[in-house]
Amino acid sequence: YHPAPLSEKTPADTFVVEISALYKLPVSYSIASGDEKGYFIIHSSNGIIRTSKNLELEDFPVNFKVRATDSSNAAIFNEVEVKVEVINENDFPPVFPSSLLEERLPEHSPATQIVQLKAQDNDTGRNGFLTYGILNGHGLKFRINETTGILYSTAPFDYEEEPTEYQVVVYAEDDGIPEKKRGYCTVVIKITD
Repeated sequence: YHPAPLSEKTPADTFVVEISALYKLPVSYSIASGDEKGYFIIHSSNGIIRTSKNLELEDFPVNFKVRATDSSNAAIFNEVEVKVEVINENDFPPVFPSSLLEERLPEHSPATQIVQLKAQDNDTGRNGFLTYGILNGHGLKFRINETTGILYSTAPFDYEEEPTEYQVVVYAEDDGIPEKKRGYCTVVIKITD
């Protein structure tokens, strides 16, 4: 048995899996070995396994054996292995040090680096792995390197012919499980004469 992974935030008394032995007579189910820390309990007659307490991520995966025993003869039994995995929850969204930045860009500058944005995520592993993107690109006048967070202009601006201020909303997105989380930063870019 390999049930769906549980969240590290799974409360006690959560259904995990139902064990079912094929046998002509009633059987009694028990956890035979492998669950030394007592995370699971099994109902002796219906084979339903539930959590017995809060789960500690670092103790998993746990492989334990469930025994089905003939109710009238303890010498007749069989065992099956159950493997339970726990997934690390995505607890934190990415956060930029400041949600608003102001940058100046001289008109007629060729495509150029404007600013490097860096968000922090207090999760570990893929839950803390960040990629960057732009929510509104103003007709592709700006782009961002999704790995480094460097914001670039893609062409020169004309102070007299075009808007002199752009608000570019940048996001950082983690690769979280079960869902990805985002943080945002608005970069105000002022074109100077």
